[in-house]
Amino acid sequence: MLILATALLLMQPPTADDRPSVFVVVGTSGTPEYAADFRRAADAWRAAAAKAPADFRLIGLDPESPGEPDRDALRKALEATPTAGREALWLVLIGHGTFDGREAKFNLRGADVSADELAGWLKPFARPLAVVNGASSSGPFLNALSAPGRTVVTATRSGDEQNYARFGLNLAEAIADPAADLDKDGQVSLLEAFLFAGARTEEFYKTKSRLATEHALIDDDGDKLGTPAGWFRGLRATKKPAGGKALDGLRARQLHLVPNDRDRRLSPELRDRRDGLERDAESLRAEKEKLGEDEYYRRLESIMVELARLYRESDAASTPTP
Repeated sequence: MLILATALLLMQPPTADDRPSVFVVVGTSGTPEYAADFRRAADAWRAAAAKAPADFRLIGLDPESPGEPDRDALRKALEATPTAGREALWLVLIGHGTFDGREAKFNLRGADVSADELAGWLKPFARPLAVVNGASSSGPFLNALSAPGRTVVTATRSGDEQNYARFGLNLAEAIADPAADLDKDGQVSLLEAFLFAGARTEEFYKTKSRLATEHALIDDDGDKLGTPAGWFRGLRATKKPAGGKALDGLRARQLHLVPNDRDRRLSPELRDRRDGLERDAESLRAEKEKLGEDEYYRRLESIMVELARLYRESDAASTPTP
């Protein structure tokens, strides 16, 4: 009874402030072709946010207002957004970028926003952050925005990859696409969308027999390094960073904009416990070679039992009493 009562308490429905937030910023397009792609990407994010459901805000596609440049609209929107909470703020940049050898910028109607400026605007946020910059020359944004508790995705690995980036549209269309659900758990994580979009982007250049001019990166451990999609086979990494550096992907694998039914039933507290146990299991797998077989499976069994108990609590709390 105590377990059931505790689970019922943790299963209270979230308030409006507990919802994730999705801010999509569409930059200047330059040509009708790019404008159509940018709108498609924005529409895909809007549809995913509606499924979440999430607080959705769109900047850059409304008629221009002389009194409110897009740069100011973004800054004010971030200032008015709660900086604390359990649910993530997803900040998505769709458009073109530039890099002059020193400073990377995202091109907006009117004044642009630099990587360092955006880093300053995001500094107060203690809630989880997922920043997706699908623009050209977006690589330096990873270095500027990387921090603990954040997942940063960029379409390019450096500021020198300045051609139009297709990765951004591919990721937008993958974030709620069942085809991108690599582990078949009924939801698409940011890592899965990143890998799916990376593969689709790579296939485009191969099919067209063109040299790839964009190489996406993901960082979710705050070390400012980033990991390319090509390092993964499925959801498992096949390469390791040099110097014993941590591999990205674990937290991004736990970040879902549109959760499955089981995750919807989990309270934020239970989800935090579940995510911690899953991270413990992944850390244990990384140490498997150092541990004896008996010790490895003993520890793994303990984690799996805790996970099973957690889901049992959640299922019991969501089952109506006859």
